[in-house]
Amino acid sequence: MGLYKDFCNQTRKPEGWLGKLMVGGMNSGHAKLADWGMSFLHDVKASHIAELGCGGGRNAGELLQRYPQASLTAVDYSALSVEKTKEYNKKWIAEGRCKAIRGNVASLPLAAGSFDLATAFETVYFWPGLEKCFLEVNRILKPGAYFLICNESDGTDNTALKFEKIIEGMKCYTAEQLTAALRTAGFSEVKTHIHPNKPWIAVLAGK
Repeated sequence: MGLYKDFCNQTRKPEGWLGKLMVGGMNSGHAKLADWGMSFLHDVKASHIAELGCGGGRNAGELLQRYPQASLTAVDYSALSVEKTKEYNKKWIAEGRCKAIRGNVASLPLAAGSFDLATAFETVYFWPGLEKCFLEVNRILKPGAYFLICNESDGTDNTALKFEKIIEGMKCYTAEQLTAALRTAGFSEVKTHIHPNKPWIAVLAGK
């Protein structure tokens, strides 16, 4: 259980050799969930995107393909994730459309009002103080911009709740909890989508 617990805890901040294993599996492991979440962006226009908690970098690359005229800044507080994201998106980085930086979502190293879309896939479970972090996301967004949250757990499924007990600092949120925190942080329009067959949740909030 010790090694398994250590490995599971790499989901929060990948580092070391276990972190490399975890980041290596994130791109394929989260792809279907991320693509499902991105399907709700069909009416959202974006030229400057912030991908928060970028993990292995696959979702950053997918967003750049979906928005061919956009630039993207990927942020993660794991140095390992930042390097993996750079490696995965080296084509976009060479073209000047992508950059990956280390940063904490509680105090983002990004200018206010500079993005029209922010995304967070499988990451808000670990954010330190949800409302404070959502305020930071609101700060970096332009008026009329959107924030997409996509989680594998809707905060009620037994599997995810078991992982809460294994992974330090993990908290699975319900749709109601996410909506309340987003509204407190100043988001005025919040739409929630629940997968019909899985406990997946996607929340699209407008500033």
